Amino acid sequence: MTLWLLLIGLPLVLGLFAQARVSSAFGHWKQIRATSGMTGADAARAILQAAGIRDVEVVAIRDMLGDHYDPSNKRLCLSPEVYSTPSVAALGIAAHEAGHAIQDAKKYGPLKTRMALVPVTTFASQLLWPVMIASMFFHLLPLLHLAIFCFAVLSVFQLITLPVEFDASRRAKVILGQMNFIAPGEETDGINRVLNAAALTYVAAFVASIGNLIYFFLAQRDE
Repeated sequence: MTLWLLLIGLPLVLGLFAQARVSSAFGHWKQIRATSGMTGADAARAILQAAGIRDVEVVAIRDMLGDHYDPSNKRLCLSPEVYSTPSVAALGIAAHEAGHAIQDAKKYGPLKTRMALVPVTTFASQLLWPVMIASMFFHLLPLLHLAIFCFAVLSVFQLITLPVEFDASRRAKVILGQMNFIAPGEETDGINRVLNAAALTYVAAFVASIGNLIYFFLAQRDE
């Protein structure tokens, strides 16, 4: 039970805390209007243009906090409150996603590696839960080995995701300041809070994957 709490329970709590921080930071800073008056879509398009990127489309999606860059289809997808809102939070998230597009254009190594791992990671994610449920009812060593494989793949993917996300946030903070889309002081602090909170979710995901990997590895040794 102690091992479960350490390797599964604590990472779960960290993940919930990270999600709560993101919701809190976004909820606060989406209400603070940026002095530039630019919406997330405006900022994203301006950043892409300044970077000389002409083949990426900025589009609105319906998913709340589902903002992402799709390198396969060259689409920068922004949720409603980011796409059309001139808030500090919207500018931070839009610039972060534009940072991924810049990474893609510059052939940033970790991003290319993460993209290459997407097929096997998707397969492992789809396989994981059936394997875990089956292992609860049938304590068979091959099922534990499959679970270990899945968590190993996810852990590698989450590890490579960290520099990708940290670099995109670093680019966003620099670009927003250089292009005068945010004012020094409160707005800069808001950008840092929103993006740092988002970064914690990726750290929490990596910790959770590693915790599960170690837990199932130790479990198979006891079989």
